[in-house]
This record gives sequence, structure tokens and C-alpha cells, in this order.
Amino acid sequence: MINHNENHNEVAESSSYGEALPAPGIMPESLIQIIWRSRWTVLLTTVVVLAGAFAYIFKATPIYTSTSRLYVEQSGPKIMSETEQGVMTQSKNYLYTQAELLKSTPILTAALKTPGANMEQMKVFEDVDNRIAFLKKRGLEVSVGKKDDIISVSSDSPKPAEAAQLVNAVVDSFITYHATTKRSTSAEVLKILQTEKAKRSSELTEQLKATMDFKKENEALAFESNRGNIILQKLERLSIVLTEAQLATVESKSLYESTERMISDPVGFKQFVEAERTRSIYIPMDREEAELKSKLDQLQRRRADRLRQLTAGHPAVTAIETEIAHVNEQLAELDKKFAKAQLAVAEQQYLATRERESQIAQYFEDQRRQALLLNEQLAEYTILQSDWEQTKKDCDILNERIRDLNVTEDVGALNISILEVARPADKPSKPQKARYMAIALVLGLMLGGGLGLFRTWTDQRLRSAEEISAVLGIPMLGVVPSMPKKQTIAARGKSVHLEPTSVAAEAYRTIRTAVFFSVPKGKAKTVLVTSPGAGDGKTTLVSNLGIAMAQAGQRVILLDADFRKPMQQEIFEMTKEPGLSNVLAGATTLDKAIRPSSIAGLDILPCGRDVPNPSEMLNSEMFVELISELSSKYDRVVIDSPPVMPVTDACILGAICDVTLLVLRAEKSTRKTTQHARDGLLSVGAHILGAIVNDVPRRKGRYGYYHYGYGYYGYGYGHKKKKSEGQEEKLTSVASDRRTA
Repeated sequence: MINHNENHNEVAESSSYGEALPAPGIMPESLIQIIWRSRWTVLLTTVVVLAGAFAYIFKATPIYTSTSRLYVEQSGPKIMSETEQGVMTQSKNYLYTQAELLKSTPILTAALKTPGANMEQMKVFEDVDNRIAFLKKRGLEVSVGKKDDIISVSSDSPKPAEAAQLVNAVVDSFITYHATTKRSTSAEVLKILQTEKAKRSSELTEQLKATMDFKKENEALAFESNRGNIILQKLERLSIVLTEAQLATVESKSLYESTERMISDPVGFKQFVEAERTRSIYIPMDREEAELKSKLDQLQRRRADRLRQLTAGHPAVTAIETEIAHVNEQLAELDKKFAKAQLAVAEQQYLATRERESQIAQYFEDQRRQALLLNEQLAEYTILQSDWEQTKKDCDILNERIRDLNVTEDVGALNISILEVARPADKPSKPQKARYMAIALVLGLMLGGGLGLFRTWTDQRLRSAEEISAVLGIPMLGVVPSMPKKQTIAARGKSVHLEPTSVAAEAYRTIRTAVFFSVPKGKAKTVLVTSPGAGDGKTTLVSNLGIAMAQAGQRVILLDADFRKPMQQEIFEMTKEPGLSNVLAGATTLDKAIRPSSIAGLDILPCGRDVPNPSEMLNSEMFVELISELSSKYDRVVIDSPPVMPVTDACILGAICDVTLLVLRAEKSTRKTTQHARDGLLSVGAHILGAIVNDVPRRKGRYGYYHYGYGYYGYGYGHKKKKSEGQEEKLTSVASDRRTA
């Protein structure tokens, strides 16, 4: 058995059974598909919600709304300018205050006590203990326009006249309130302003006296001019002069040090002195130096003349050179005296500028001390003067406000204009029928859709071909429509033979074709048919698939390996002994146990007598050899097995057979069970060729393109048997050609 499994795995790995299957996973249906499948739930929910909304609208008491619109202008006494008030003057705070005032207790109380109004008998106040609280919370609506400064006052009531009467009473109470309680506003404001003016005037007088006394006590403050204080002006001037003296000292010091450095170089020193003659004291050259230079020049010419006639060592030439040397010594001595004199002049100039700087610095320091003392006095004086000016400004503002305030009888009252008087409404405002019905429609659709989604989420049944392929990761080989429940198991099991023109028979032929062309020749001789659970219809599929294969010209044997609940002997109306268990027990031979059926090319090997250990029998080497022997004698060995989940028989058979067909039942098989069955088969190395959906309702098209063919098949084969036979012969020929290839 182990060698057989290894050979099977090698075949499965080396052979290509079609395109690669998608990775197992759950691919939920689209929202549209789910809603469409739950369309009756959605429709019923929507109808129920709409009916409820209609009943509410039909039974609800009609409510009428009356509205009055007011324009309230703030024209009370002006105490501060708009600039002084800031943003508050430009905002809607005042309007919102008036809106809240309209719903205040004094105004509502006065409105309810309007003479002759009979407010207590209004229908809107039925079963209301606190009418004021009722009006504040929901009986009266006051709003300020978003794009204008209009205040709207509205009220709802079952009687239109009562709503208008209530709104008008509140508006009248609001106007009366302002007319009676706000008349004294200007007089009160004027009194406040006059009291404040007297207080500020007294402060102004005291501050002015304090300022003048302080100025008298500090005489330096008296020397004030348009350009400022004299002490500060002198300090500023001394600062400038001190800076200039410091610069002059730096320059004279630099000249002195430069003169001292250049004194050792007479020629360079003279050039330096000549360059600095415009910026410093210059000592001109004396007459003696000029005479010596003239004499030196004459001696040098005489020496030149003698050298033209005499030699250099002649006594006359030597005498002239001695005299020239003496003159040069005299000139050098004069240069030294000039340098010393020039250095002395530079030094004297440096000392003079430094002394001047020191004196100016002393004057500046004295003046700075006076200025510091003055600054303290000025600071205190400035504070006193600032307080006096601020108080004077406040007094001027108060004088202006008192002047502008015109106290009359109506000053202080608001300008309230009634733009629209509340009138009884012609049509009810509530309930809004169209709005309520639209909301009910939307809620019904949403609730119905939610119920549909919840139902789909809680329902784990596989409902479409796409979902099966996505969940299992295997292709769909076909679907089998529902058969009449009144048919016997034998009639359903031989539907392909007894009703060859039926839709079910054509579905089995489609599955046969899928098996033929999904696997290369000779790679699917042993075909296992199993299902996740009991009652999925695998036994009926086995018999009909075997008949369809035999009708295609192949030698087929049906092996009933379901020892738990064998059914093939009932379909083909034969005894179950001798059978498979008898052969495996050695009680009979294989040839005696195999029985021919009424269909040409189809033999049956029933299960035989009941055995206590089916799994051990199927897992024996003898069973593997039996399968191998049947594979050599027949073109196809179709095996009927127990379900995967209850027992392990199907997994044992799946490891032995070439391919496995997994049968699911429409509206019954669940995701979890089917996945466990698939995983169990794959864990033993079974090659699952694909899935087949059994018992599909003919009116439901959730299993993809397989559904639409039913009507075509029924129409094409339901009237002319010869056409069916011709197509059957054509399919047989195609299958034969396939085997030959």
C-alpha cells in the first residue's frame, strides 16, 4: 500500500491535470449577489417599514406651525464708540441675547397672562403641568437668521389659530417688556456718567497740582525748550567733543611713535616728515644746511674736473675728497639735530592732545552725573504728566458722551419691527408625509440589506459555484439538478439509462466529459466518488456516472466500497453477496463476485456481507492488489465510498485511487465541513479532480453557467429521441477517438 501511494503521488506530481488551481481561501460573494439572493427579505422588510410609516402618518395628529419674524435694532444710549467696543458691536451676540430673552420666564409668564387669550384652555397645553418649561423646551422655537439679523418666533399646535395666537402673545409681551422696563436706561446711564465725570475732574485737578509742585521742587526741569533739556544738550555736545579729542590723541600718539621709529634713517625720516607736513607741525630746513649742500655740490664738481686731469691719488684730489667728507659730517650732524627737533615737536603735540582729552573727559563725567540725576526727576515727572493726560482724556470722553446723550421719554427702548405677524397655517407642517415615507424607504432598504447580510454571514452553506471554487480551491466539474422525490432510488440511480433525454442525464454526461478531458489518458482509471457528509447524493452520482461512461464505449466497473451503508445493489436490483468483502475474506473469487448489469459495458461489484472492520479491510494489501487487478481489466473503476467526515474509509480510498470526485449537496453542504473533508483527503495524498454539486434547484441560478443549459437541454432532447441518440453516438465517437489518441 505504501508503494502504491508513492506511485500515485509520482503520477500526480508528474502529470498535468489542467491549469493550476487557485490557493484555498474564502472569496465572499459580491454585495449585489447577496442582496439579490435576499431580495425577498429586503422587499418584505421595506414593505413592513413603509407600512409602519404609513400607519404612523395616518394616525398622527396634524401639527400646524405659525411664525412671526422680528427685526430688533440696537438703538439704546451710546456709551462707547464702535472702535472702543471692539468685536462685540459687530457680532450677533446681542441678537442671540434677545432670542434668549424671548424665551425667558418673565416674557412667557406675561404672554400666558394676556387678557382674554384663554391660554390655559389651548389644546397644546393639554396634560402639561408646567407651561413655562414646556414652552422653553419644545413649545416655542426662537432662531436668529444665518444670513440676516431677523429673529423668527414659531410655535406648533394641533390647532392653527392657537399656534398663531401664542406666537403673537409672546411677541407682544417682548415688545411691552422693552417699552416698560427699558425707558429709564438713558437717565441711569447719564447719572453714572455724571458721577464718573465729577470723580475724574477731581483726580485731574489733584494730578495737575502734583505735577506743578514737582516741577517747582526740581529746578533743572525748568530749563526745558522745544529741543529738550539744556543739561542733556550739553551732555550730548560734550560727548561729541570728547570723541573728537580721543581721536586727536590717537593721531598725535601715532605720529610720535612713527617719528621715533624713523629717526635712525635720515633719508627715510625726511621723506616721512615731508609726507606728514600737512597733518603736523613742520620744521623747515635752516640756511646752514642749504649752504653746506651748496658747498658740497661745488666740491663734487671740482673733484670731477680734477679727475679728468689727475689721478685719484693725486694730493689735489685727495684734498678735495677730505673737504667733501668734512661737509658730509656737518650735514649728518645737522640731520640729527633736525630729527631730534622734529621728535620733540611730535612729543609735545601728543602730550597737549592727551591733556586736552583728559580735561574734556572730566567735564563729560561731571555733566553725566547731572544728567543721571535729571533722568530720575524726568522719569517721575513723566509719570505724573502721563497720569494727568490720561485722566484729561477720560474727562474729555465723558464730556462728549454726556453731550451726545439726549434724555427723552423713549431713549433706551429698542426699535422692534414686526416684519411678519403670525397667522394660522393653511396646511399642517407635521408629519411631513413625503419625508417620512422617504426615510422609511431608506431605513427599510438598509434594514433589509442588513438582515440579508447577517443571514448570509450566519449561514455557512455554500451557495454558488464561485464560492465553492474559492473555498475549496478546486474547479467545478458540473452540477446535477434536483430529481423528483417520488422516484425510487433505482430510478434515480439509473436516470441516464431510463431517461436519457432528461436534464439530469445530460448533467451526468457533462460530468463524464469533464472527467475524460481533465486528466490525460490512463491517469484516471480509478475514480473515487465521496462527499463530506451523508445524504449528499454520491451513490446516485456513482451509478449514473458509471452508466454514462459505459454508454461512451468504455468498460466500467462500479465498486461499492461503502461497507457502512451500501446502496448499489438496490439501484441495480441485485443481492449484495457475494461481493467485495467476500473476495477480501477469501470466501469467493473476484470473477464470481463481479456481476454484469443490464447496461452494456458496465459491471457491478457489490459490497458483500457486513464486516466489523471496514477500515482495516480497505487498508490491506489485498485490497490494493484487487484495485490493481480491476484497473488492468477495465477502462474505469468507479468506487462508491462512505462520507469523509464520519469515518476514515474515504481517506484510505483517496490515497489509493487516481482521482477523487467530491460531491456536495446544494443548500446543505457548509464551508467548514467541506473544507475539513478537502483537507482530510489532501492530507493522505488524494488528488481531488473537482467538485460536483448535487440536487440543485432548477429555478436557482447561483451555480454559474451550469444552470442556463437546463432549459436548452430540455428543449433540445425532450421531443425527438432520434436526435438524442445521434448526439449520444457522436459523444461516444469523440470519447473513442480520445482513448485512441
